Amino acid sequence: MTADPATDVFEEHRPLLTGVAYRMLGRVADAEDVVQEAWLRWYQADRGEVREPRAYLVRITTRLAIDRLRQVQSRGEAYVGPWLPEPYLTEFADTAPDSADRAVLADTVSLAVLVVLESLSPLERAVFVLREAFGYPYAEIATLLDRAEPAVRQLAGRARRHVAERRPRYEVDPARRRDLTERFLAAAAEGDLAGLMSLLAPDVRLVGDSGGKAKAPLRTLHTADKVARFLIGAARKLPAGLSVQPLEVNGGPAALVLVDDKPDSLFQVDIAEGRVTAVYVVRNPDKVRHLTGG
Repeated sequence: MTADPATDVFEEHRPLLTGVAYRMLGRVADAEDVVQEAWLRWYQADRGEVREPRAYLVRITTRLAIDRLRQVQSRGEAYVGPWLPEPYLTEFADTAPDSADRAVLADTVSLAVLVVLESLSPLERAVFVLREAFGYPYAEIATLLDRAEPAVRQLAGRARRHVAERRPRYEVDPARRRDLTERFLAAAAEGDLAGLMSLLAPDVRLVGDSGGKAKAPLRTLHTADKVARFLIGAARKLPAGLSVQPLEVNGGPAALVLVDDKPDSLFQVDIAEGRVTAVYVVRNPDKVRHLTGG
């Protein structure tokens, strides 16, 4: 608690607002900017007229995120190579002890789902995030977005179908993902081709995001053979002074590779039926430097 009630109220809701903004934008810095702008508007508002601070703050944050997303889309900036969301540190075990709630939170912030959300319109994305991630009723979403409830239901249905058609299959159980992640990384580091092949699904894909600022495949790799050989080749070129730090990122276990104690790469895998179905490698320095606060 502070001496300023306005600050206390905002800080109480900051995790929710950050969660909404990040799912809308897929970029940590943009989400933080949106939340900061929401704070300024909250502090300058006539708070005596605000009956429900949570609803008021979510409305401001969502509308600011929609505006930011429209700006990003209108710029149509070219990105070198595949694009992945900026990794987002999560600790859902602390904030959502119920396994069902945790699974929903983890799914809606996963790299796989956020990539799909990039293809939605800003309004569709807002409705999907508020409904699927945070369970808002349609009537409340309609009020937040200043839209009629039937229109919101239509947006939600369209967004849900779009995501369902493109959402990759994956297992969200954290223990299984953690175990397979550790075995996968060990096999790759040891150059164990047979061991690696036994862990990879035949149709596995590897998505490397460098933004042209580090070495990574400029196209998505497909098939177990190509992915395994790439990983073993990359492992042979690992520099000295390397260490690996386990993290929970985007709702699942991940491994942060540090070189001389500085973030270099982030690895995360999706699994289904006991096999790795996708490998995500984030090497863009702009996207990994914040993971250790550096």
